[in-house]
Amino acid sequence: MSLAVCALLPLGALAKPDNKKADSTLVNFSAKGLQLTRFDSVAAAIDAHDGEIADFGGMFYLYGTSYDCGYEWGNKSAPFCGFKVYTSVDLVNWTDKGFLFDARTPVWQTRCNGATYGCYRPHVIYNPKTRLYVLWINVYDNRVGYRVFTSKTPVGPFAEIAEPTLAVNNNAPAAGLNNGDHDTFVDDDGAAYLAYTDWRTGGSIVIEKLNADYTSGTGRHVESVTPGQTEAPALMKRNGKYYLLYSDPNCGYCSGTGTAYRTAPTPLGPWSEGIRISDNSSGGQPSFVSTIKLGAKVIFLYGSDLWNNGAKNEALANFYWAPLTFSADGSITPIERQNKVSVALKPDAALKPSIADLDSTSGVDGFTSYCDIGANIQRSQSFIATRDGKLSAVSFSTFKNGNPDAGLTMEIYPANDAFQPVGSALSSILILPDAIGWAPKYATVHPNISVKSGVRYAIVVKSASSGARYGCEYNDLAPYPGGGAAYSSDSGGAFAAEQNRTLMFRTVIQK
Repeated sequence: MSLAVCALLPLGALAKPDNKKADSTLVNFSAKGLQLTRFDSVAAAIDAHDGEIADFGGMFYLYGTSYDCGYEWGNKSAPFCGFKVYTSVDLVNWTDKGFLFDARTPVWQTRCNGATYGCYRPHVIYNPKTRLYVLWINVYDNRVGYRVFTSKTPVGPFAEIAEPTLAVNNNAPAAGLNNGDHDTFVDDDGAAYLAYTDWRTGGSIVIEKLNADYTSGTGRHVESVTPGQTEAPALMKRNGKYYLLYSDPNCGYCSGTGTAYRTAPTPLGPWSEGIRISDNSSGGQPSFVSTIKLGAKVIFLYGSDLWNNGAKNEALANFYWAPLTFSADGSITPIERQNKVSVALKPDAALKPSIADLDSTSGVDGFTSYCDIGANIQRSQSFIATRDGKLSAVSFSTFKNGNPDAGLTMEIYPANDAFQPVGSALSSILILPDAIGWAPKYATVHPNISVKSGVRYAIVVKSASSGARYGCEYNDLAPYPGGGAAYSSDSGGAFAAEQNRTLMFRTVIQK
């Protein structure tokens, strides 16, 4: 069969980490090449895009632009969601630390909502002299194209300071396409640099030394490091040589732009000619290269945003992360897409929350997003109750694509051994559209109905929305053996079981 949030459950005691394995595994794609959704510690999809991973003292910080509130580039009525940060000690288990600052204010909505070119690319560096973390973001409401913030902690809150000045486009017309994608880089001697895209020259990259506080330019710079039609610069240093990676060509929200790089003996050049190392950036657009220390070893983690080709909901965009590899002469070897890759970090170091009275669950690994629930399309996931009691909570991972004109209804039915719902609904609860975001996460309802151990039930999700649809997370390797998915294309008149398919869910039964 074709595939095209109310509340989070309360958390119980924290489980101890399992440290039996030697390495952590970064999973980018399934064995069939499908994009996989990365979830945080509460089973919400990670919603931080076009940013970076920073390593501050062995704790990793993922910074990025949020799309969950419904931000859509080019849609004048779309709100700006803000910038988020997640933390991890193993690059696998991530904890949502919230927003870097409050973007809901009228000032930030005016600067960054869909009526503008938007705000993107949060990059954070630490200044040991001022003992402050410095955040640079790309904006399009001023002349220089950036705004700068500082914070005493890497998770914020960040407070805006004076606008920076730069050598290029500092006096260009305000609110135009002046300067774009950027990266911040701190050298071994403590000097910091900004690599940025000059849109006035058609997308050439500039590198400029920052002042001692890392909050503005110095005027010392090199222009036209690339000839144009490039963006998304990423600076790094390896064995005394400087590398600049970038998107070649530039193509906003495209899936499959190239990645190229250049080298230089200093950040200000002279820079070599470009070398292409990927024609499609593993299905995305290059976003960052993070320098990560693993004891005596250093890896350079390459990140690519797996954009959805400019589709309405870019909260569904996933990530490709894998270390770069190098030849003996220091050249970067061509990027070969890897479905998964191991890194020398102790896995499961982040504490995983347990759910009080959890009865059945699909787990969160190996799931892919799909969106078609609405009008005549309904989906179902069956489960077996493992104990008698009250079905106090049912959670189903969902999201919306666009703005549905009706809510999502979650119902509980008896189910047969073919995983199909039968008979009449035992519970029916409507979730309003505003309670569900654009990024996949659990929507939870509280049926509070009696269930019997060993009896099979079905969760049915449907919507009367005639336009935009709701989505689900699915895994075709049958991770939950006690039940399976079923599909209806006739408004629930008949359901067809879907072989080996599990939709992401969990249930809580209280005795």
